[in-house]
Amino acid sequence: MPKDAAVEEFSARLRALKARGGRSYEALGRRLNVSASTLHRYCSGATVPERFAVIDRMARLCGTDEDERRKLEELWTRADHSRRPRPQEPEREPQPEPEEPERERAPEQEPEPAPVREQGTDPVPEPEPERRPGPEPAAVPERAPEPVPAPRPAPELAALGTLTTAPAPRRSRSRSWRGALVAGAGAAVVALALVLVLVRPGLPAGPEATAPPASTTPPSTPVESAPPPFTWTADSQVWQDGCGHVYLVDRGLRGFGPPPPPGDAAVWAGANRAVHGGETLVRISLQGRSPSSAVVLQGLHVRVVGRAQPLPWSAYRMDNGCGGAVTPRHFAVDLDRPRPLARPVDGYDASGAEGRTIPAVSFPYTVTSADPEELLVTARTAGCDCRWYLELVWSSEGRSGTVRIGDGEGKPFRTSGIKGRPVHEYDPVGRRWITGADSGQSG
Repeated sequence: MPKDAAVEEFSARLRALKARGGRSYEALGRRLNVSASTLHRYCSGATVPERFAVIDRMARLCGTDEDERRKLEELWTRADHSRRPRPQEPEREPQPEPEEPERERAPEQEPEPAPVREQGTDPVPEPEPERRPGPEPAAVPERAPEPVPAPRPAPELAALGTLTTAPAPRRSRSRSWRGALVAGAGAAVVALALVLVLVRPGLPAGPEATAPPASTTPPSTPVESAPPPFTWTADSQVWQDGCGHVYLVDRGLRGFGPPPPPGDAAVWAGANRAVHGGETLVRISLQGRSPSSAVVLQGLHVRVVGRAQPLPWSAYRMDNGCGGAVTPRHFAVDLDRPRPLARPVDGYDASGAEGRTIPAVSFPYTVTSADPEELLVTARTAGCDCRWYLELVWSSEGRSGTVRIGDGEGKPFRTSGIKGRPVHEYDPVGRRWITGADSGQSG
């Protein structure tokens, strides 16, 4: 495929994704943590992104499935290869081997067996410089004994120990002084090698000198991990439209005071050991620690850690019903399913003359210190007393991890069904709690 055709096909697919998402370049760029001009160059084909990660996040934001993202990655790969063709490696010219001539000349330079010496000649004869100590067949039986090495010698000692294997000089007065000199030099070299090996840093002296140094860090020492690059808070005492909620309380009506205002819900629920009845709303506020380093929130998972029969307690409704003009977009969780999922749900704004849908936004999200994010999770159950956590998956600048979000102090959220339980409502006129049958409503 020609270069321009590959890039054009890739950029056309990006333009189609942007049109499907319905966002401007500025709004989409803020989500992807890139500038609007950079995103426009990608969609126009002026340039191809260095990495596919930003395109993958864009595809997820625009609602693509796994097959579409896989095809999009294939288009990006072809466009990237077309933009950066692989350079051809220059052919290497054969070079002559420098060692072969030396090997051929080596036998010629090796001295032939030395001429026979006459006994009684002068100790310093004229051919002495040409007589080099070399391997002679007759000298093999007369080799001096090799020094006994230490147990398990180090590599340095084994390499230097070959210096002592040279044949001993022939017993003659002409070479006696040179033999003593060679033996003394060999002994000095071996002694120096022994000293270097035995005092090598990190090894003890003695037979254990070749053992590896022991680790100075105990294996059981815990390594403290760095905190996540963002902060979060979770509020589970959120009421529907700011006024409606149901609690289960294990007590009767006698001496039971009126419902609290929404701002005091957490204190009231803790004092009465109340449990969320049928539904729990959790608001999660997220903010990065750095204005320049973005944190990508990859996904939100639900982990149920306990299931039991619904509590046999009385249900208390905090209002007689209230309605809001705006239903916020949120993540809906069905706790009665074997594997609950956080499913994005559209919101709805009925405050204007014509209502409008607030489209849900699925993961990934991007947050910084200057661009925080807020998630609303609505978990419902009808058939269990459920204890559950939320787990948020994140990545930033080569790091990644998962944070567990609960109801404070490491405790899980708790939601119990209210089907079949007596539901009480507060009568502000009579200043007393009444049942749903008395008020004309039921749970």
